[in-house]
Amino acid sequence: MLIAAWNVNGIRAVLRRGDLQSFLAKFKPDVLCLQETKASPEQVELDLPDYPHRYWNSAEKKGYSGTAIFCKTEPLSSSVDIGVAHHDREGRVTTVEFRDYYVVSVYVPNSKQDLSRLDDRQDWDRCFLDFLNRLQAKKPVVFCGDFNVAHQEIDLARPKQNVGEHGFTDEERAGFRAMLAAAFVDTFRHFYPDKTEAYTWWKQISNARARNVGWRIDYVMVSQPLVPRLKSAAILADVYGSDHCPVTVELS
Repeated sequence: MLIAAWNVNGIRAVLRRGDLQSFLAKFKPDVLCLQETKASPEQVELDLPDYPHRYWNSAEKKGYSGTAIFCKTEPLSSSVDIGVAHHDREGRVTTVEFRDYYVVSVYVPNSKQDLSRLDDRQDWDRCFLDFLNRLQAKKPVVFCGDFNVAHQEIDLARPKQNVGEHGFTDEERAGFRAMLAAAFVDTFRHFYPDKTEAYTWWKQISNARARNVGWRIDYVMVSQPLVPRLKSAAILADVYGSDHCPVTVELS
């Protein structure tokens, strides 16, 4: 089972340019988790016959946020949101259930450059972890997407210059550590604990991507019981079409 997550920064744009179609043709993930779709399904024309099972969660605000999951095989069930009203207006979580585990596509709120949303972000982190723990009480969980935080200094090109900035505050990093403490595993670091210069997002200025001045803020996380089934984890930095690149995990 190959699971891919990609913040596409607007699904209509990546479809119009053919970027999503090219990615699917080359990598053929069994499950595709999308973030920042910025569209509702009726706004999108899809010609993806290999992915007939599609689940969307769109934000109330048009052209904003949103998640989706496209599957080759029909899951046992699907759901949206985390059950917390003030967090469930922006389409940030889509979940499907398979026999052995859940798969969750998540787009974590950005605390904003002035940190005006940091308190809300901290509450989100607590509520989302509660949601994951409720799922995990039933069966293991794979959750993936844009977490809007670089966990460690090796997860961004310029850590010293960004200490305390949004995406690298002590509070956001503590929220990530809380997931690790709850027995969830960062699959990329499971395979590559010390790898540097491995990023998933680059600012769209100053030729940042070409110079690889980036951040690792997109993750695939799994419940500890799934670790023996991990075969690989990857950052597909050569895939273009968004300011983020896809990340993948393969399970036996």
